[in-house]
Amino acid sequence: MSIGPVELLLVKFPGNQFKGEILPALKELVDTNLIRVIDILFVKKDSEGNVLVLEVNDLEDEEYEAIDPLVGEISGLASESDARHFAAALENNASAALLLFENVWATRFRDAILNAKGEVLLNERIPKAVIDTLIASQLEATPA
Repeated sequence: MSIGPVELLLVKFPGNQFKGEILPALKELVDTNLIRVIDILFVKKDSEGNVLVLEVNDLEDEEYEAIDPLVGEISGLASESDARHFAAALENNASAALLLFENVWATRFRDAILNAKGEVLLNERIPKAVIDTLIASQLEATPA
């Protein structure tokens, strides 16, 4: 099986509640075959710093029914120890979702590079804040 580039995304939420607002956007990405969710873990850190890691199977029925269809056949690649490692950076009384996903849209392009004996020398995601700063400085430098 050919698998495209895989990314790890850690999203922090204030408090210990996942409200579900991101699920429709995630579902759209999966349904349009842009990404494939490989694994997802949820981390909750209480006010005393105790960490709870939840897998999809640990969720309440309603949450499970919303998230389970989004996770592909491959799972278990993100471990509880991975989640606990990232939880160390969370402040108390916070939660996070750890998402491991394949960029399905990039698979054909990656395969074309490999078939052409090409070699990716750098593939780095530029943070939104950096792009926003660059665009703002460019707009300021442009004469009106």
